[in-house]
Amino acid sequence: MTGTARPFGDLLREWRQRRRLSQLDLAAEAEISQRHLSFVESGRASPSREMVLHLADQLAVPLRERNVLLTAAGFAPVFSARPLSDNSLRAARDAIDLVLAGHMPYPALAVDRHWQLVAANKSVGYLLEGADAQLLQPPVNVLRLSLHPAGLGTRIVNYAEWRGHVLARLKRQIEASADPGLIKLFAELKDYAVPADARPFIVAGPDDFGGVIIPFRLKVKSDVLSFLSTTTVFGTPIDITLSELAIESFFPADKATAEAMRRIAGEVDGN
Repeated sequence: MTGTARPFGDLLREWRQRRRLSQLDLAAEAEISQRHLSFVESGRASPSREMVLHLADQLAVPLRERNVLLTAAGFAPVFSARPLSDNSLRAARDAIDLVLAGHMPYPALAVDRHWQLVAANKSVGYLLEGADAQLLQPPVNVLRLSLHPAGLGTRIVNYAEWRGHVLARLKRQIEASADPGLIKLFAELKDYAVPADARPFIVAGPDDFGGVIIPFRLKVKSDVLSFLSTTTVFGTPIDITLSELAIESFFPADKATAEAMRRIAGEVDGN
């Protein structure tokens, strides 16, 4: 939707429908009359700048797309998209580095809205050994690298489960953002061939903690490492770049993985 010249009312209606809200629902949440909302969507009434931002907030529209809504309504964009190297984002960069370093000896990485790698700690590099060099050329797409047969795909022990998790998460992001880049990535990942020896998808199997969570299980040399993952985002960002950054942290799912990562970290530091 970014860069569209479509009328504001059409865009607003699409976001409302994407959120599965009726005009009455949105009007109630925004504390305006349904009649006024109907006029705004049809183009019979022009919203103020404050109303555009208010409605976008009620619909949880991403900051990047709020600028699109503002432009469509005849106003200048208000949300900046500074590069992470900008001096004004130094505190954010320091925070990312602190989290990644503090998570050692376990893997952690930062990604942007399209799952392109922004930063990673040393432990991530160990997991990527053997991946095709082309997949490691910047910009590195983390999801492509993880599922591609020439990436980590053939080494993921529970490939079917992990693939299902990745695609479901990506689909939720697409539903929330309507991002064309994510739509294209989803189509690409979905077309990857499933390894011939991958076990069938099992909703609750012996390796997913009784159906509570699906671990990421990866063969690395002589080890089979099992991780639980968490996602961290910046709270209340008003910069587009920060709003689209996420830190993915992997924790050992069992004692053997914890011991292996401590051993590996010691070997890396020793070198």
